[in-house]
Amino acid sequence: MYIVLMYDIMMDKGGAKVQINVFKICKRYLTHIQMSVFEGNLTALNLMKLKKELDNYIRNNQDSLIIFKSRDEKWLTKEFLGKKDDKTSNFF
Repeated sequence: MYIVLMYDIMMDKGGAKVQINVFKICKRYLTHIQMSVFEGNLTALNLMKLKKELDNYIRNNQDSLIIFKSRDEKWLTKEFLGKKDDKTSNFF
């Protein structure tokens, strides 16, 4: 399935460490396309692994993480405003 993941980490005490760990985990599974946004194809098993790893760091009362799922990337369209980045070429 095709995944678009984005997160917001509260930058309080401990937030920088959480943000670094969340970024590294996401980077192992998905393509980094913008500040805290990732995209890519994952199997159901890899999505489950990703969520389990992230759950160790996301603080439920302070941080948020959103995962958009689609059957296939061809069902999504992308529109750019400003600088177009080649890292986002997964969308058409």
